[in-house]
Amino acid sequence: MRRRPSARLLLLDPLGRVLLFRFSHQRGPLAGQTYWATPGGGVEEGETFEEAAIRELGEETGLHVDVIGPEAGRQEFVLQLPDGEYVIAEERFFFVRTENTALTRDSWTALEREIMTDHRWWSTDELACTSDTVWPADLATMLAAAPTRSKPRA
Repeated sequence: MRRRPSARLLLLDPLGRVLLFRFSHQRGPLAGQTYWATPGGGVEEGETFEEAAIRELGEETGLHVDVIGPEAGRQEFVLQLPDGEYVIAEERFFFVRTENTALTRDSWTALEREIMTDHRWWSTDELACTSDTVWPADLATMLAAAPTRSKPRA
């Protein structure tokens, strides 16, 4: 099974809320699955995790930074991709704070436009109360470790 390294973003707004995208699969091997997850994606050949995080931030939100914030955590697990392939997902999470909560989908792929059906800024209280599936499962723990003044800002 191949490894799939990816960079994920814990993007925090001025109120400390975290951005999550709603993924809703209507067809294929993941049909019927709906969950909320952080922005981010695969590390491309020749990229570091930090470079991938910066690129993914721009592609998925339209926000840009030159340097990414501190690493917040790591996880490794078996993941089924939308095309049905199983991979060993190696995810690293990075903090970024933003003053700008206006997002753009201008750089989204056709697949992202299909399955990323909504976005929302979540407070820690809202995360604690939701019955929706949220990934990563230990998101609240990661958020509790957020620096109060995380540089850089988007």
